Amino acid sequence: MSAAADVTDSNWDSIVLKSKTPVLVDFWAEWCGPCRAMSPFVDKLAQELGDKLKVVKLNTQDNMEVPARYGVSSIPTFLLIKDGQVKHTIVGAQPYDQFKKAVTAKL
Repeated sequence: MSAAADVTDSNWDSIVLKSKTPVLVDFWAEWCGPCRAMSPFVDKLAQELGDKLKVVKLNTQDNMEVPARYGVSSIPTFLLIKDGQVKHTIVGAQPYDQFKKAVTAKL
């Protein structure tokens, strides 16, 4: 089971946009190999930064409204959202250290 919570089109506003804590959103799909490769890194980040960062996953195959709203056209895409605004975007798979550094630099 993932350390990141699932989010959907219908609960996006309440879980992500209204969060008091910064939120890292993982846009993914089951058929996406790079998404599966990044999944353990997403879980590790959720465990390591759980006190400073909320980490959620949105399945783009089942939820198409939010990815369209944010212009997500490639997966995996990661959005760091603070105070309801996108503060940073990461696209594609990358090594864990690089991924963590990119996220923590924008917290």
